[in-house]
Amino acid sequence: MTTTQITEEHLPELQLWDAIVIGGSAAGLSAALTLGRARRSVLVIDQQRPRNRFADHMHGVLGLEGVDPAELVRRGREEAALYGAKFLFAEVTDVADSTAEEQPGLRITLEDGRTILARTVIAASGLTDQLPAVPGLAERWGKTVLHCPYCHGWEVRDRPLGVIANGPMSSHVVQMIRQWSANVTFFSAGAGELPQDMLQRLQARDVVVEPSPVIQVHGEGASITAVELQDGRRIPLDALFAVATMTPHDSYLQHLRLERNETPMGSFLAVDQMFRTSHPRIWAAGNVANPGANVPLSISSGNFAGAAVNAALTEEEFDRAVASSQQRT
Repeated sequence: MTTTQITEEHLPELQLWDAIVIGGSAAGLSAALTLGRARRSVLVIDQQRPRNRFADHMHGVLGLEGVDPAELVRRGREEAALYGAKFLFAEVTDVADSTAEEQPGLRITLEDGRTILARTVIAASGLTDQLPAVPGLAERWGKTVLHCPYCHGWEVRDRPLGVIANGPMSSHVVQMIRQWSANVTFFSAGAGELPQDMLQRLQARDVVVEPSPVIQVHGEGASITAVELQDGRRIPLDALFAVATMTPHDSYLQHLRLERNETPMGSFLAVDQMFRTSHPRIWAAGNVANPGANVPLSISSGNFAGAAVNAALTEEEFDRAVASSQQRT
């Protein structure tokens, strides 16, 4: 079966959707599937740029071990479409409170100026990994320049590995990488001067610390043979873990001034245990709210957020029904 894509000519601007899901990868599709099965009208608005599009395989995803991330998206769209979810491939630029008294909810504005009305929104738009400005890193991202040992560590186990520092989280990451290889080099310049106790911890497990900055990554195609340091030396490597700067895709919510969590990985939308933001009609799932969420966690949060949205809508419908019955008596 094929998914139902709404084209520009057929976008029903006056329809009040039960839920708009912004983002069509693991979290967003999981939310759409849950809402569709709850018989809710749901539209997924997707830019089609998932965070893991640079990788060829997912790992640690139960039942989908080694599957291409694009295949997860394809299956997810088909499964959500089975229960009535619709898809619009576009960019959202703004979410605001609707001013229509007869249709309380939210007004979603697209890049081309069109607007859509919805009772609720689930932000599942993910984030962007911004790599250190080192030649050779970006073109190998997701192949031999990696971010997550749980996602990629097994595939590069027992090989010469490096970790390029990019802030305080890097010291934690390099300790994790040591679990997959006894041959680990920490390029620490991006973390500043390391405390003596951290140096002792790394040296105790034979992690080599190189303070000279990395200026280039060498290798043929996607492979890595070595990294070049500012002092002229080349360190042989097979793979390099890079701690990226994570920037959530949530600019369309900025003017609402939603509460945020300031974390070591950046500033992210704050959500409660039901994945609801500080706005009563907006939920957030996946990496847009949790930078540490992998694919299974993103699927889980999308599922939960979808169920929470359905519960909130159900409560609202019963409240209205009670108020209406009281007015008639």
